[in-house]
Amino acid sequence: MSDFLDDLRRRLPADCLQTDVDVTAAYSQDRALFETAGTAAVLVMPRTTDDVVAAVEVSASFGVPIVPRGAGTGLTGAANASDGCMILSLHRMTEILEIDATNRMVRVQPGVINADLKAAVAAHGLFYPPDPASFDMSSIGGNVATNAGGLCCVKYGVTRDYVVGLEVVLASGEILRTGRHTLKSTTGLDLTGLFVGSEGVLGIVTEISLKLVPEPPAAATAVAFFEELAPAGSAIAEVFTAGHDPSMMEIIDQASIRQVEAVYHMELDVDAACLLLIQTDGQDAHRSIEAITEICTSHGASSLYLATDPSEGDMLIEARRRVWPAMEKLGKTLLPEDVAVRRERLTELLEGIVAIGVEYDVTLATIGHAGDGNMHPVFVVDPNDPAELERARAAFAAILELALALGGTIAAEHGIGTLKREFIGRELDPVQLATQRLLKNALDPDGLFNPGKAL
Repeated sequence: MSDFLDDLRRRLPADCLQTDVDVTAAYSQDRALFETAGTAAVLVMPRTTDDVVAAVEVSASFGVPIVPRGAGTGLTGAANASDGCMILSLHRMTEILEIDATNRMVRVQPGVINADLKAAVAAHGLFYPPDPASFDMSSIGGNVATNAGGLCCVKYGVTRDYVVGLEVVLASGEILRTGRHTLKSTTGLDLTGLFVGSEGVLGIVTEISLKLVPEPPAAATAVAFFEELAPAGSAIAEVFTAGHDPSMMEIIDQASIRQVEAVYHMELDVDAACLLLIQTDGQDAHRSIEAITEICTSHGASSLYLATDPSEGDMLIEARRRVWPAMEKLGKTLLPEDVAVRRERLTELLEGIVAIGVEYDVTLATIGHAGDGNMHPVFVVDPNDPAELERARAAFAAILELALALGGTIAAEHGIGTLKREFIGRELDPVQLATQRLLKNALDPDGLFNPGKAL
């Protein structure tokens, strides 16, 4: 190991390396607090693609595994260190390299924070739509690694829909450039798509080219409260059957409403079974939001509130963004889920989650992207109570099984990491798994990139 570290010091600037155990430990775990992390040998913090190449080449020559890391906001353990690994943290690669307003594209390094990118392109009248709940602290590289979604993906799509090209350092140390900087291209296989969502097991992304769209007009926002889950599910389905195209449709269950209200005092209806947070944009935003609220009323919404201006709409959206910090105020540890079903099965999923919480006697709050069937049940657990922890893990598995039974997926936007690795064979058939592992072995024959994750 001393020879390995000496070689790194010869190839990289001194301030790129850190071996202090307290510092490396701080970079050794993402927000999946129930997933264990090993002890890294070194933390490498590159600023350039050449730095990454050097780090990969040295690691390959000594057989040291590499665990890539962005801002550490992941929720599945995908960025957790393994014993003796190199943590390759890309948080210093924060340059916005080019904003091309003519072709509506932007080229960035992976450490650029999502919110900073949004602000930079907005100055050119452009919009980068993917907006995970952690958009103000998650990095674009991490968003690419997990194919992150967000509140607006019901209309605008997820990260994959905006990545047009990548620069990737392969296990060989070679630099692969995928995609084109033209608006269209059908030359060759879609290698860009292969790396999006790959959780760092195929290569290290060092540059990202993204598609942008014109900044939409101010959105219209409404909140609808329901006394039961089933009518809310029926309303969601009819919104899309009727041809409406909301830019946001979020759901917050009763447990979440009550905790947000207890912490932030937002005058929410704590007796409601759930609330729907709905937003529309475009030229017909106000007409569309009124039509959607009429659908909610026809399905028995107990109360409705229509924002009068964009700033008031932003305040309503804060109710959704504050659920996680509100739940943290309970003084326990949060274990998040990420499952999705088709829209017409959403009520079954929501009611099943409530029943699972009761059956296993666990504190469970659910929020999610109702418009595309992607739910985030959040377990609130005392990690020092073995019995409670065991019940939570059993309930966690039961929700995954429920999603699969409803024809859904065990991972809609958070990825697999280590948290769900044991369940992946329940969703993917043997041929799919074998093909994915074949690709992994071809690109990383020595298995150095993020071992034990995703596949």
